[in-house]
Amino acid sequence: MASIDGGCLCGAIRYEIDSDSSLAAFCHCRDCQYVSGGAPAAVVVFPSDAVRVVRGKERVFWNMADSGARVYRSFCDNCGTPLFAGNELHPESVVVKLGSLDDPSRFAPLCHIWTSSAQPWHHIDPAKPAFPKSPGAS
Repeated sequence: MASIDGGCLCGAIRYEIDSDSSLAAFCHCRDCQYVSGGAPAAVVVFPSDAVRVVRGKERVFWNMADSGARVYRSFCDNCGTPLFAGNELHPESVVVKLGSLDDPSRFAPLCHIWTSSAQPWHHIDPAKPAFPKSPGAS
């Protein structure tokens, strides 16, 4: 397995991932719309212990998600690039924003999640599985 590298737009933060991903998706939750500027967030999930920041320190923002879980989102405090997200109920996983990867083409999103929050003008590919919330959420 090759190392996966990424970072922010200004280069202040760099990270490495030593793992294969478990899922790449488009997240349409309202919080992702806020941090992406309106569109869904393209994300990929990795084991938390496989993601290592090797330069800089990201800023972290915590809030309560629609799921009822406390979640964090991290970003570069200098340029604003969204980097990671996580859920306190699942500390074993970290969500990496695809746009922060050096080569985001390696991970095509396979599904759409939180479509119940999607904007009516955003196209959801009917050929990909779509979930009103997260898969497995009630």
